[in-house]
Amino acid sequence: MKKIKVGLGTCGISAGGELVFNRFKDELLKQNIDAELSETGCNGMCYEEALVEIEDDHKSYLYSKVTVDRVGKIINEHILNNNPVSDWIIKSENISKEADFLKNQTRIVLRNCGEINPTSIDEYIAKNGYDAIQQVLNKSTREEVIENIIKSGLRGRGGGGFSTGMKWKFAYNSNSEKKYVICNADEGDPGAFMDRSVLEGDPHSVLEGMMIAAYAIGASEGYIYARAEYPLAIKRLKIALGQCYKKGFLGKNIFGSRFSLDIKIKEGAGAFVCGEETALMASIEGKRGVPRLRPPFPAVSGLWGKPTNINNVETFANVPWIILNGWEKYAALGTEKSKGTKVFALAGKIKKSGLVEVPMGMTINEIIFKVGGGIKGDKKFKAVQMGGPSGGCIPASMGDLKIDYDEITRTGAIMGSGGLIVLDETTCMVDLAKYFLNFTQNESCGKCTFCRLGTKRMLEILERITDGKGKESDIGILEDLSTKIKSASLCGLGQTAPNPVLTTLKYFREEYEAHIYDKKCPAHSCPSLITYSISEEYCKGCGVCIKSCPTGAITGKKKEVHLLDNGLCIKCGKCFDACNLDAVIKN
Repeated sequence: MKKIKVGLGTCGISAGGELVFNRFKDELLKQNIDAELSETGCNGMCYEEALVEIEDDHKSYLYSKVTVDRVGKIINEHILNNNPVSDWIIKSENISKEADFLKNQTRIVLRNCGEINPTSIDEYIAKNGYDAIQQVLNKSTREEVIENIIKSGLRGRGGGGFSTGMKWKFAYNSNSEKKYVICNADEGDPGAFMDRSVLEGDPHSVLEGMMIAAYAIGASEGYIYARAEYPLAIKRLKIALGQCYKKGFLGKNIFGSRFSLDIKIKEGAGAFVCGEETALMASIEGKRGVPRLRPPFPAVSGLWGKPTNINNVETFANVPWIILNGWEKYAALGTEKSKGTKVFALAGKIKKSGLVEVPMGMTINEIIFKVGGGIKGDKKFKAVQMGGPSGGCIPASMGDLKIDYDEITRTGAIMGSGGLIVLDETTCMVDLAKYFLNFTQNESCGKCTFCRLGTKRMLEILERITDGKGKESDIGILEDLSTKIKSASLCGLGQTAPNPVLTTLKYFREEYEAHIYDKKCPAHSCPSLITYSISEEYCKGCGVCIKSCPTGAITGKKKEVHLLDNGLCIKCGKCFDACNLDAVIKN
């Protein structure tokens, strides 16, 4: 029997995958075709959605950009007549149009994403699912489990990069009859979708990782804190939890052992600050999600004052693989101080946007050009923004920098949870810093004066600069405020909020100076600093720009050079986008 798998992660659904799935369902029923139809999560190729994989006689054929109109031909030619439609296939035994994207990856966290049906516990079990927790319960002491995770070199994938095993050890050493384990799935960075995709594509691997952590530290209760804006991830988590309880994998005496564990889902309201662990715990407790002073750290006094271990989605998804394959195999990947792999969400001005998992130690250039296919429109690579609003910008001149926690931190950026936004020559770095600072300023809980008011003052300065009203003293004030906000803020949000400003000042200071002194935006991106004109040399009088202009700022007779009145121009850029002759000039 042929098996048809349709990618129904959020990206697949938004590309029409659900409509494709339903059309396959209707046609199979209508023609009484004996084939198995199932859904999968995202395999990382978001740029090729909607994706359909057909498994036939131990062979696999991956179709890309499938639309409802293509379903009939795939059924008639491939399903019924065993004649695959090669023009639409990007990966098979004989075709590999995406070889570079795939061959440079090492998939541990994403091992099952796009491979199995995330709503089927049996498919996860068939991939050695829940073997790791049973191995741990039957053969390992808590101390042995913790020691193996320490020796693997696994560091927290949520941003801080602290040793996962040491974190577990601190919680294990805390004396208490009640302990908790929490999965932080409150992924809120703009451009980041790693945790969402893992939860949508392989929720059981995260649950199994939580089970192992709970056993290791002696916890009997766990929470998954997931933002409510991830409805599909939450839906599939609920299905996975229900299946685990039904099979006895959660609850009392799981897998016939003396170990008991209950896991609940807590839906967050979308506050970015609740990604900070003390604010997250306050939210679970029903309080306002604001950070508190540390120490005491959660491993000593966390949820409801009890010892608590918190890791993020990606960290937990690594754990079952490490247990089954051995810490040595994991530690063999990566660099001396950054072991294993890292999942990145590639976004921005990149040809192959999506989800990738690469070994630590790969360079930024290798990720962008070997895996991501390079810059959209073959424009000039300018920088990458890593670590979300808490991170910073790394210039193209440092493209040979290896992906390593310590190396990235030395640049002024941070690894973060794995958002990697690629920027090209058309990106204004001052405007980008303003965007991220606007985000953190809005998301500040307001508890700390420097975070609440300092970020607002910085934002006002950046807005003034991009409006062409910058002052000579602005750069010094930005640097001074940044230092004070970083040192006087209570939690990670405030302590890292100035990073986008500091890194753009460090590597792109000339852009700030051009905005302030020359009243020009080198990237031609800031509307207040742009003027448009029409080239007498290139204008053929076709009238396309006249039709696109919403204010009547462009006039001229057919086949004669047109004129642009800057007094009427609102700088919307529609004439620039509409002209195919390069006659509209952006100054």
